[in-house]
Amino acid sequence: MRIETLTLSNFRNYSQLQLDFAKSLNVFVGENAQGKTNALEAIYFLAMGKSHRTHKDSDCIMWGQDHADIRSNIVVRDRPRELHIALRVGSKKASVNGVNQAKMTDFVGHFQVVLFAPEDLQLVKGGPGGRRRFIDMELGQTHPKYLYHLSQYQRVLQQRNVLLKQGPHQSDVIDILDEQLAEHGSEVLLRRFRFLEQMKVLAADIYNSIADGRETFTFQYECSIPGVEFEGEQEKPLIVEQFLKALAQKRNTDLHNGHTTVGPHRDDLVFYLNEQPVQSFASQGQQRTIALALRLAEIDFIRQEVGEYPVLLLDDVLSELDDTRQKNLVLNMSEKVQTIVTTTSLFQLRDKLHDDVRLFQVRSGIIQNEG
Repeated sequence: MRIETLTLSNFRNYSQLQLDFAKSLNVFVGENAQGKTNALEAIYFLAMGKSHRTHKDSDCIMWGQDHADIRSNIVVRDRPRELHIALRVGSKKASVNGVNQAKMTDFVGHFQVVLFAPEDLQLVKGGPGGRRRFIDMELGQTHPKYLYHLSQYQRVLQQRNVLLKQGPHQSDVIDILDEQLAEHGSEVLLRRFRFLEQMKVLAADIYNSIADGRETFTFQYECSIPGVEFEGEQEKPLIVEQFLKALAQKRNTDLHNGHTTVGPHRDDLVFYLNEQPVQSFASQGQQRTIALALRLAEIDFIRQEVGEYPVLLLDDVLSELDDTRQKNLVLNMSEKVQTIVTTTSLFQLRDKLHDDVRLFQVRSGIIQNEG
């Protein structure tokens, strides 16, 4: 899988931009605040149907304009595919090979990327919401049915929370919503469990190679529903049963609080080094290595699920690595997957670059191809 061209119109600071990418390694070089990350953001948008930097699509539209367009030609399983996203203030439309997609969930999954950015440290040190988003984003790219069940779960959850605020006289309706919540929530949990079982092995191996075997890395999914365990084979009827039981037991608490206190929206992922919780003692370097191991594990997971490697996006992470790790990360990964990097300087990397590389110099929102 690779991206061949990217065309932007009124996206962020680019009124018009067209880029052609090398099959292996592409490097955007420039000072901060010049527009390097905006190009990666557009590529991420094509994969996920949303930005990784803002929840408001309108933020991506150039100041003073009322629309923006992202177009790209990609290659999937040696076949060309054209992607297009049209942003308008208050609306968003997407198409694949000229065919409009009814929903963004239909669009997501046609193109896969893995993004590693400085804010990924929040995967380890931030709150549970960021770790749940990490799981949801990855599964959204590889399993469209997961996005369906997750969106339905969130819709029912919102309805249930509205009724909880209205008081116990809505109990009959809440009972119906509980059944829907358990149905979709069990599908969400089953897919999360399968994903994390695969990721646990992949991430542990990658962490071990980065850290030279000095520590053992693992993680545990903390499910808020009593009786539902991450480890071992889980049966959907049992999860539904336990979920309904937990919702019934927490009904009075939920009515008092005005929101639902159990379910996948309350779960967390806890990381361990040498069987000790990471948040308690891990250094900044260990936390960053965990985040990197998780992202690199995504690459192999996607390969296992869809049959091709995704495109790797490295956004301003080289400055946090020494020269040797820069070289190992960028060169080793670009031999495996198409890699697109933003950096303020190539440091010692320039002399190590192989022939199949394209350098882009970014200055004041202008990108020039330097070979």
